[in-house]
Amino acid sequence: MKLNKKLYLTSLENKISLKILKLKKESGSHSPSIHTLKEELPELEIKVDACFLSNPYATELYMEYFDKEIIQKNRLRDLLEFYPSQNSVIADLVSKSINVKSDKIFIGNGAIEIIQAIIHRFTKNKIVVNIPTFSSYYDFALDLVDVTFFKLKKENGYSLIIEEYINFINKIKPDTVVLINPNNPTGTYILKSDLIVILERLDFVENIIVDESFIHFAYEDIDFKEITISAMVEKYPNLYIVKSMSKDFGIAGIRAGYAIMHANKVSSLLKNGYLWNSNGLAEHFFRLYSDKIFILKYQKVRKKYIIETQKFLSDISNIPQIKTFPSSANFVLIELPENVSSEIITSILLIRYGIYVRNCDDKIGLEGNYLRIASRGIVENKLIFDSLFDLFS
Repeated sequence: MKLNKKLYLTSLENKISLKILKLKKESGSHSPSIHTLKEELPELEIKVDACFLSNPYATELYMEYFDKEIIQKNRLRDLLEFYPSQNSVIADLVSKSINVKSDKIFIGNGAIEIIQAIIHRFTKNKIVVNIPTFSSYYDFALDLVDVTFFKLKKENGYSLIIEEYINFINKIKPDTVVLINPNNPTGTYILKSDLIVILERLDFVENIIVDESFIHFAYEDIDFKEITISAMVEKYPNLYIVKSMSKDFGIAGIRAGYAIMHANKVSSLLKNGYLWNSNGLAEHFFRLYSDKIFILKYQKVRKKYIIETQKFLSDISNIPQIKTFPSSANFVLIELPENVSSEIITSILLIRYGIYVRNCDDKIGLEGNYLRIASRGIVENKLIFDSLFDLFS
């Protein structure tokens, strides 16, 4: 393909692009936050953060409640001045919302703390991580732990082939396996029935971690009914279910997450810290999380967001020159033409159009040039689509 002139950086754009690349390298296996970009590159006009993965309508819903219950009632000082409740108390709040006994719930300062806690405490010898995926699951492994990758194949759309995976685990014999469902950055989804097959046939694995951070965006019926295997913890004592509130409820800034696991695993973690690992804002959210009226309102914005997201992903798939992969999450993985640099396209989208997307150059297991683009609100999604269409037209 002969490259369109639009796909080249000007001299000035190249200088800014080098600064963007420097910030990316300083962020390790993650991307610099929108705040960092604005502070370090004030010359940029950033219109849409399509790197961050969250439901903006859920953020608006939480802000309505925060204003009504905290700001208008002058309760902000209480959240800031006094200690929040302990881990077990907040677990009891979550218990009422998800119908799981509180002694099986571990509260985390975001899902990232939970991932680190589980792997550091319970993984002793070998962990199998599917690639491409969220890097923290292999970054956090202790030095003495053998990290083994199960490579998802491009020809299969990076979907997990269940029989191949089970055979691989039977051969490798790890003490820990990780399944992110839907997966990040691919958006691929494992059916609930297939997950149960995996749990049944891998009962010899000591720790099976299922990360459901994006599960609220997936569905298996026309009613968009929520999916989870939370109830399976009762049957499978080797199962850990990780839940992030950042994506589905759009509250990454307050660091709230939880995990469901066997009661003795929760007890083991609490004996080693995590007594006061939540903040007052997170506790306020978890109290809302157990409020039935709040959850009913959330379900409305959740379904609205899913519908808009699926339309957005469909629209992008019709843009010539780029390939999209089917996604059950709130983002899409895009493969660029062979001779088009994802690093350069990331810079062009940010510099010219004000669209911040995730360059996937650093994702182990991806073969080619990829971007991950998040769905936002309907207005922002149009800006993203128009920018991509203009760039590749």
